[in-house]
Amino acid sequence: MKFRFSFNTSQRNGIISLILIIVVLGFFFRRIKNKTFQQKEFLITSTEKQVQKFIDSLKKVELAKENKPKIFPFNPNFITDYRAYTLGISTEEYERLKEFRNQDQWINSVEDFQKVTKISDSLLAEISPYFKFPEWVEKQNQIAKTSNQSTQRKLTKVEKSDLNEATIEDLQEIKGIGEVLSKRIVRYRSQIGGFLDDIQLKDIYGLKYETRNAITEKFTVKNSKPFEKIDLNTAKVVDLVEVYYIDYELARRIINYRITREKITSFEELAEIQGFPYDKMDRLKLYLKI
Repeated sequence: MKFRFSFNTSQRNGIISLILIIVVLGFFFRRIKNKTFQQKEFLITSTEKQVQKFIDSLKKVELAKENKPKIFPFNPNFITDYRAYTLGISTEEYERLKEFRNQDQWINSVEDFQKVTKISDSLLAEISPYFKFPEWVEKQNQIAKTSNQSTQRKLTKVEKSDLNEATIEDLQEIKGIGEVLSKRIVRYRSQIGGFLDDIQLKDIYGLKYETRNAITEKFTVKNSKPFEKIDLNTAKVVDLVEVYYIDYELARRIINYRITREKITSFEELAEIQGFPYDKMDRLKLYLKI
């Protein structure tokens, strides 16, 4: 009653509104606080689950290692199907080994085992340290390894054969070169009038980097045909077209460029000429000079 008569109607309404606003805000902030707490609790629970999952996976790995049968040295020629299973060798891989052995053939090295069974590199690395071959096989492998190392000694230029005299048959002795590539090399050599340098092997279509290196380990250019380099600042169109890499149109552009600039001062300038084979510059320098 005191409250009712002490304030007028507008004042009482204002006070009631203020109380209602305080109650609503208190309820609202409490809900936000509860929701935030639930989110934090969810995040903590989720993180704990992930950590526990990681710990469980580590335990499984350790348990698998403990339960894995211990491997003792063995001869891979006498693996049983059960032994193959315990080693992680698949049925298909074991069948390949079995078929190979049924032909009265023997595994004499780690490389032979993978070649026959086609097992993965990772599994081979895991089980190959336990391979045990007869003593005479070990000695034979050691002799072969030593012999192979001695044959891998790089030949000097004097010891190498002349690339310009290599026949189709000679080239086919190089690993990676068959009849098609060997004929292509000889044909190209004839088209350019003989190699001036080993780098011209880059122009042979289909000749891979590794195969090119294999060629130059045994062959190199020794007796190349004498060729006087053409001076770009005095050459005529007919002179430039003598170079295998330059056709008439390119020769004309080179001459026009020289006339415009009055003089060519470096090979780098030639990149400005339309259609100039700048990627073949190392070969062009065998024929051109400034």
